[in-house]
Formats: sequence, C-alpha cells, structure tokens
Amino acid sequence: MRRLSLSLLIVLLAQSANPVFVPVAGKINSDPPIVAPEAVGLSSARLAHIRSVMSRHVAEKQIPGAAGLIARRGKIAYQEAFGMADIEAGAPMRLDTIHRIYSMTKPITSVAVMMLYEEGKFQLNDPVAKYLPEFARMQIGIEEKGPQTGKPTLKTAPAKRPVTVRDLLRHTAGLSYGFFSDTLVDAEYRKARILSEPNLAEFITNLTKLPLLNEPGARWHYSVSVDVLGRLVEVLSGKTFDQFLQERIFTPLEMRDTGFYVPASKKDRFAKLYSPTRDGKIQPATICATRQECVEKFPNAVPSYLEPPTLLSGGGGLVSTAYDYLRFCQMLLNQGQYDGKRLLGRKTIQLMSSDNLGAIPGMAPGYGFGLGFAVNKSPGEAGTMGSVGEYNWGGAAGTRFWIDPQEELIGVFMIQILPHTGLEYGSEFRTLTYQAIAD
Repeated sequence: MRRLSLSLLIVLLAQSANPVFVPVAGKINSDPPIVAPEAVGLSSARLAHIRSVMSRHVAEKQIPGAAGLIARRGKIAYQEAFGMADIEAGAPMRLDTIHRIYSMTKPITSVAVMMLYEEGKFQLNDPVAKYLPEFARMQIGIEEKGPQTGKPTLKTAPAKRPVTVRDLLRHTAGLSYGFFSDTLVDAEYRKARILSEPNLAEFITNLTKLPLLNEPGARWHYSVSVDVLGRLVEVLSGKTFDQFLQERIFTPLEMRDTGFYVPASKKDRFAKLYSPTRDGKIQPATICATRQECVEKFPNAVPSYLEPPTLLSGGGGLVSTAYDYLRFCQMLLNQGQYDGKRLLGRKTIQLMSSDNLGAIPGMAPGYGFGLGFAVNKSPGEAGTMGSVGEYNWGGAAGTRFWIDPQEELIGVFMIQILPHTGLEYGSEFRTLTYQAIAD
C-alpha cells in the first residue's frame, strides 16, 4: 500500500501533461525501501516541479524520455520515469529501462581498482610501468613552429617522471581522448582511433606509442586513463575485466542489468539512442552494425551494444539501469558496504571521495577530483547547489549521478541523447532535487 499511495501522491501533486510514470519497475528486494518524501525531509510539492519540467521537455520534443531516482538517509523518496525509451517503437521509459551510461562506467572501474589496492596488489604512487611495461618510456608531445613554414610541428622528449596509478585515477597522466582539446597530440589520437582497438592489450600497446599531452601530474585532463585501468585490473587480478566486475561488484550488489552489452532477453528494455538536431529537437542516432563500420564511421555512429564487445572499455563501455546504479551509489554513501556486503573499507571511500588534485590545475571552478569522481570543494565558486564534499560524474549521453554525504542524498538521472548538447537536463534534475530539501 505504501508504494501505491506514494505514486498516487506524486500524480495528484503534478499538474503537467501526461508523462509515463512507472513507480516500481525494476525494483528488487535489496533496494532501499520506498518512503514518502516528507519522511526523509523532502517536500512532495516541490518534487512535483521535476515532473513539470521534464514533461515540458518531452512535450516540446527536446528529449525522448528520462528517469530519475532520489534516495535520502538510505530510503527512496522519489522515483519517476517520463516520456519514451523508444519513440518510434512506442516503448515508454521505465525505471528498469537499460541505458548506455558511458563515462558513469569510470567510477565502477575505479572501485574495481581500489579493491585490488586494498588487497596489496599495488600502491597508488607506483609507476604504471611496474605492471604495464609499455608505459616505461613515455614521451611528451611538444609543439614548435617550423622555422621556415611557421606552422606548428610536433616533437617529443622523454617524460620527466613516470605515469603513476594515481595519475590514471585522477586524470593527471598526460593522456587524452583526442576530442576534448585540439592540439597536435590530440590529432595523433584521432588518427590512431585509439578506442577502436580489438582488445585492451592491443589498446595499451598502441596508446603508449602516442606522446603524452603534458608531463604526468602537471594538470587534470580528461582522458582514456580509466580504460588503461581496465587493463590494469586484468593484469593484477588474472581475470578478464568483465569477469572481475561481474564477480566482485555486479553480483554482490545485485546489479543484474549492468554489463558491457544487452543480451537478447533484455533487448525490449534497452533505450534507443537519440541525437540533437540543429533546431533543438531530437532524431534517432546512427548505430553501426559491425566493429569495422564503427571504426570507419566514428564518431558519427555508435555501437549497438547488442553484442559482446572485444574492447572492454573501463572508461565508457557499460550499460545499466537507474536502480542498479542507485545500489552502487548507496554502497559508496554507506562507506563501502551495502545490504550486508562490504566491497571497500571506510578509509578507502574517504580517500576516493577527497580531492586528490590540490594545486594541480584543470578542473572546473569550485571542483577538485578524487579517485574516480569530481569533488565539490566550494558550491559558491562552482555556482551550483550542493555541499562541500559532494561527489559526482556523468556520461556522454546525459546520464548523471551525485552523492552528497552531508545531506545523505543520492540522485541518479538517466537519459539517452548523444552528443549531449544544449540544456543539461541532469543538472536541472539536480537543482530540482536540492530545492525540495525541506528540513
């Protein structure tokens, strides 16, 4: 009865057009209990603003659909799905809809790495080359103007210090993606199509042939470093990366719909991916049928995620659901344990969720970076509601999560628009959550 009354309450409070609302789809017995928002210091009337805003975006065809979960003090206080998971097929968005979470894979990979750290497999300041010898002689890319042409040319010089494991975790390794900046090193990344390698071993071999963007430890720069960590997990554990994640994280947390692809039995719950149009609307994204086609058409086409990949991307390869990711977040907020199962120790979580950059530049104002997450150092400087110590990350298709230990608050937002341009719908969801705190 409690679940039914909660859903009716939200429906009655909302005055907007008719988004699809599925209050308990995908929930399993180990999920946090569902309570009325007021039981954990949130306002039902204010939470209703979420429905109003998201329904407007759906009605104006800016988004296909979205799903959001809010948990506070270990209990689910809000859960709602809007619009469609697949407009063309007429499939409504649900809370158990499976989404491409892209870079929300990174915190999961970071947890896997830190589990091995707790087992004494490595030290954070160890050179990566100790475990992945290909990193032994990294070069720094240096741009110089040609004396005759005046055009920039790329030269290299040996790195002054080795890349460490902590550099990989906090994005200070000097690696890049190739498309978040436009240097000559980034141009080399684009030529190499580095994330199109057939497996993690070959990825490492070819990545380390490319020069670093800057000296290790010199600045924060978003990169493929967490994909390198996926290979590190394999080498240190003796298991394939997907096997390690399944055995050590997904099974203990009952993340039943999280993995590197969507099996045929779950295809009907897989959200369609959309792309923004010039007029602010959306259209179906281009999906490539084979790995070779993806290599040839990247970045204008993306994999189907319906077949097991050969390159297990620790930086962006997973699919998941709102409920699965909530359990992962609750484990972090619970200082490493969930439903009687401990994945990490309390001090490890504290280290991961603390700023590890210090004076190293590169992050957005008000934020530092921990071992897998952005860390809020100053809400005023960041210009966003939140608390000091809140940590978060998102994915390329617009998915977002945040964990606020001071407020004992978790938010998970799922959407599928790539590239994610225009309004940041996940940021709206976050703001609409914080404005509903009423205690």
